[in-house]
Amino acid sequence: MKILHVVRRYGPVGGMERYVWELTRELRNLGHEVEVLCEVCLANKPKGIVVHELGTIALRPRWISLMRFSRRVTRWLDANPRPDSVIHSNERLRSHHITTFHGPPFATVFEKPWWRMISIRVVMQLYLERCELTTAKYIVPNSIFIRQQLSHYYPELAHKLTEPIVPGVLSCTSRVSRYVPENAGVVGFVGKEWKRKGLPFAVKIIKQLRRKRPFLKFCVIGPDVAEVQSLLNDAKNDQLLGWSNVSHYTEFDVLLHPARAEPYGMVISEAMAACVPVVISDVCGAAIHVTTAAGSVLSLSASVEIWADAVEKQLLRGDQIPKFERSWREVAGEYETLYCQLNCKEHR
Repeated sequence: MKILHVVRRYGPVGGMERYVWELTRELRNLGHEVEVLCEVCLANKPKGIVVHELGTIALRPRWISLMRFSRRVTRWLDANPRPDSVIHSNERLRSHHITTFHGPPFATVFEKPWWRMISIRVVMQLYLERCELTTAKYIVPNSIFIRQQLSHYYPELAHKLTEPIVPGVLSCTSRVSRYVPENAGVVGFVGKEWKRKGLPFAVKIIKQLRRKRPFLKFCVIGPDVAEVQSLLNDAKNDQLLGWSNVSHYTEFDVLLHPARAEPYGMVISEAMAACVPVVISDVCGAAIHVTTAAGSVLSLSASVEIWADAVEKQLLRGDQIPKFERSWREVAGEYETLYCQLNCKEHR
């Protein structure tokens, strides 16, 4: 089967980008002819995958950069037609067969005050989103939350929605079960978009925990250090590592992820794959995988004390949590089935 994936940044440089990176490599391993059309490839080009780079576009304003990329893709396809390929988009295009929706729809803006709507940016973002969804024959949400939101805001397109295809996780080293000192421990937070992922609330939880555990270390990975330094005031026990391509999960005793909005949350499944217990908010798509043996799922309306107690419970446990497993081969297999369904529909 011939498959053309379209993504602006190709490489393992973010949640969506890693999804595309791992999926395309597994599709190649399954024997398919895979091409990638992107602005830029941010890693060594995988062997056996043809990567076409269109050149970078200014990131701001975002809606203009999305529109310019969409037009470039259309022009490229006009000049390089792929009539026998499944065109799989991960962006705001209008020249694709399948689109994967990796984040909350922009249409959630309708829940905000009316004056937020009076903007060319909002109008164009909604236009681009509708174009993407209307063009696609199949819309693949990456979590049940995204499926529910798309169905709510675009009920006339709900028939195109497939079952969610959630991300896989890479095989990784497991955290060895260990005794955590009563006055210490290591709590990890991972997320570049630190406000949305709940870092300010996490800091309050850590402050509460340190009343009992004064030497508790808080390891923050993802945000630019300069952006979040003012939030943290324990220079000895707060570790701000910035963005890191190295996995630090086995150093954690608990992953804390009180996100305000998280379509899936790959850091959650990655932590559980490393046998690290998690304490997360109930608005994370990955919450469906968090059993009582793996950690806790709490409402953001719960008090800081309740959250701190949940983290404390995980710090006190001496057993190892079950290892979470979902291979990218499984993800590729689910897409393979979808591509076959599309080809059958096209040739009826």
